[in-house]
Amino acid sequence: MNHFFKKMTANKEENKSKKKIENLIFLILVLIITLIAINTIWNGENKQTDKSEETNSTDKVLAYEENSSSKDQLEQKLENILSTIKNVGQVKVLINYAETSSTIPIYDETTTTSSTEEGDSSGGTRNVTETEVQKDVVFSESSGTKEPVTQKTVMPVIQGAIITAEGASDATVRTNIINAVGAVTGLSIDKVQVFEMES
Repeated sequence: MNHFFKKMTANKEENKSKKKIENLIFLILVLIITLIAINTIWNGENKQTDKSEETNSTDKVLAYEENSSSKDQLEQKLENILSTIKNVGQVKVLINYAETSSTIPIYDETTTTSSTEEGDSSGGTRNVTETEVQKDVVFSESSGTKEPVTQKTVMPVIQGAIITAEGASDATVRTNIINAVGAVTGLSIDKVQVFEMES
């Protein structure tokens, strides 16, 4: 009889140790799966953040390049035209802008209106109208590249101009330069400064 009880006790202890091992293995598996899931989610968020950062920086660079090129074009055009005025000579133009240019895209606008009738506890009714507006930028596709269709481009606001010219020591030449720059940029006389260029 004692032998039977010893055998039963040994079996119970063996089963307990087996269960402990099984529980431990199960717990380790759950931990590994959890760690893999967290790692996957974490990497996915990092990649999305990296992509959005790349896109934003690219957009900024493109916007800056477009804006700086339009500035350079106006300065170059003014230099070319001013240098053809009598006695002006060689000219350098610097234009100061108060803000950058911006492009306004065309939107595809969808408006959804829904009406519901609600009753209250006193027997009255009221109409509730909800309006939802969804705006999506319209894109045009050419040779596999999608570009937004623009409604208009708002040019940057010119704040002032500095001009250096070889013939600026002459008052008439200075006046001609100020008038010419004012006619192109819309600046008032006090916003255009003309100096004699160092020889």
